[in-house]
Amino acid sequence: MNIAIDIYNIFFCILLAIAAWCAWKISVADWRRRIIPDVYLFPLLLIGLIMATFFPWPVTIGQSVIAATSGYILATLIGFIFEKIGTRHKKPDIPIGMGDIKLIATGGVWLGATGLAMALVIACISGIIWGMRQKQKYIPFAPFFIIGGILSLITMAFLI
Repeated sequence: MNIAIDIYNIFFCILLAIAAWCAWKISVADWRRRIIPDVYLFPLLLIGLIMATFFPWPVTIGQSVIAATSGYILATLIGFIFEKIGTRHKKPDIPIGMGDIKLIATGGVWLGATGLAMALVIACISGIIWGMRQKQKYIPFAPFFIIGGILSLITMAFLI
């Protein structure tokens, strides 16, 4: 019985380490090149689904799927609205890319609706503050969202 528990805990730690590595690679890629590679994003999504299904996690698999779907739809609508406003004013810049939209959906899998909302608020506020201090027009969203997601997960695991 102890061997089964040890293997379970080792597998849990390995999955968390791989997820942390994927999140780091996503943050670095977005910071340097303003792109979120799917090669790191999809394993992060899959690990989130595994965590919500088989391990004691702050959210259930049902909450994860609902939050991921609603986060994806909401982010897509926001991107579409900004694109329409930009083309109307002859500004082709779209403030949110598909990588950001997929990252928000992945965050929904890991955090559920409540955690996703907390992570988005933290990411947006910290990103705006950083952008204003640096006087930058374009802000890499992934590093701020991942930090917000980690803080949200810690809050949900220990305080809620």
